[in-house]
Amino acid sequence: MVCGRAHGCGLGLRFRLQDDGSVRARFVCSKSHEGFRDLVHGGAISSLLDGAMTNCLFAHGIAAVTAELVVRFRHPIATGAPLTVVGRISGSSPPLYVLDAEIAQDDTIMAVGKGKFMEMKAGGGVL
Repeated sequence: MVCGRAHGCGLGLRFRLQDDGSVRARFVCSKSHEGFRDLVHGGAISSLLDGAMTNCLFAHGIAAVTAELVVRFRHPIATGAPLTVVGRISGSSPPLYVLDAEIAQDDTIMAVGKGKFMEMKAGGGVL
C-alpha cells in the first residue's frame, strides 16, 4: 500500500535515508486515497506514518512488525498537494523499537504518529 509497487492503488513511495538516521519521502495522494471530498482518508494517513517508521527500521537493517500505533491528526490533509513523510527511531531496547513519524504539507505538520515495533526472527515470527 505505501511502498510496494505491485499494488494498483499503492503509493510506491521511495524512502531515502537522511544524515540524521531518519527516512524521508515526498509524494502526492490522489483521489483514490480520499476519505471526504479532497481530503486524504485517515486510514491512508495512518498507513503512511506506519510505513515511514517501518522503512526507517529497514534502512537500519532491522526487520520488525508494528506492535502499537498511535496517530494524532492535527489538520486535514488535502489530496493533490505535495506531502513529506518522515520516520525516525526515538528509542530502542531490542527486540522492541520506538519510532516517531510525521506528515507535513506546506511546511505544516499535519499528522504525527508514534509506534512500537517488535523485531522479527530471521525465519519469521517475532523475537
